Amino acid sequence: MLEKLLFLILTVPLLGALANAQGTKTRLAVVGLDHDHVWGMLKTIAQEPDAELVAIADPHPDLVAKAKAQVPASVKFYADYVQMLDEAKPEAVIVTTANDRHLAILRECAKRHIHHSTEKPMAASGADAREMLRLAHEAKIKLMVNYWNAWAPATQEAYRRLKEGGLGPVQKMIIEFGHQGPKEIGTSKYFTEWLYDPAKNGAGALMDFGCYGADWALWVKGRPRRVYAYSLKLKTAQHNAVEDDAVVLLEYPDATAVLLPSWDWPYGLGQAQFFGPKGSFLVMGDGLLFAPAKSEIGAQDVAGKPVECPSLPPEKRNPIAYFLYCVRNNKPIEGMVAPELNVGVNEIIDAAKESIRTGRAVELR
Repeated sequence: MLEKLLFLILTVPLLGALANAQGTKTRLAVVGLDHDHVWGMLKTIAQEPDAELVAIADPHPDLVAKAKAQVPASVKFYADYVQMLDEAKPEAVIVTTANDRHLAILRECAKRHIHHSTEKPMAASGADAREMLRLAHEAKIKLMVNYWNAWAPATQEAYRRLKEGGLGPVQKMIIEFGHQGPKEIGTSKYFTEWLYDPAKNGAGALMDFGCYGADWALWVKGRPRRVYAYSLKLKTAQHNAVEDDAVVLLEYPDATAVLLPSWDWPYGLGQAQFFGPKGSFLVMGDGLLFAPAKSEIGAQDVAGKPVECPSLPPEKRNPIAYFLYCVRNNKPIEGMVAPELNVGVNEIIDAAKESIRTGRAVELR
């Protein structure tokens, strides 16, 4: 009996590793179809050789019908995500829901030791984000917060060069993200409904796009010591319950970050600019520009010249590839999608909301 027990102890892990090596796929499930990012995510899952989509949970019949037309017939559908977790038994879930649901879903996943990746931001509040991190650590599950720009070669190359001192110490960051507004760009009725809900979203444009700037600032410079913010409702005719424009100032002992999230840009915008004694980097989607320090600079040179950005390794080609790489190889979730960093993102947004309410700067503990 003892010999059999020792055999099982020694061989079961080896069999698991062998199964992965032979191409066993990771069972994935999706929770929520009311976040418009889900449709791109379903396409990405279908293209990943290590992913097997086994189930989707959503209570809306029209969204379920749309999803059924885009996934294999083998995928099972549930109105109740808890029932799905119990019956379909996924190893990991992709969460595409309103922000205020992220904690409850993570709690159910943690009970069942199911890995959890959610679209940004991590949660609707700092308190929810902290509890999510605690539960994930306690259950020893992976927790990831997806940002589209994390998988752009320009993002990773800019970060590498900044950390290697390419600009000297970073002294100023100006980070602009947003678009014309959810209603203006034609988001679905379900997505639009919760984006404009201060409880479900956590705020308006401040949450939707301020999280990108907070994420960049924390990743590059660390935690600021004070946050000051103000917001506006420029679309007065819409009578929205949330702000559509905000300015957030992050104060560091040796630097300043200016975050400009907005639903009032005349076009889609997603860029981050960093300044130091040696010049500046401008990250714009897939492009990276460098402008060296000069005594004078012409208008045509102010943004800088293109920098070559190496392709990312296969495990960082998209959020599903990276999430599965970390799950299958028991690697920590790192970089701008790490849960620890994203607790700080939610805490910065909380501080910005408090600053808007009081008109005063808020100290970050």
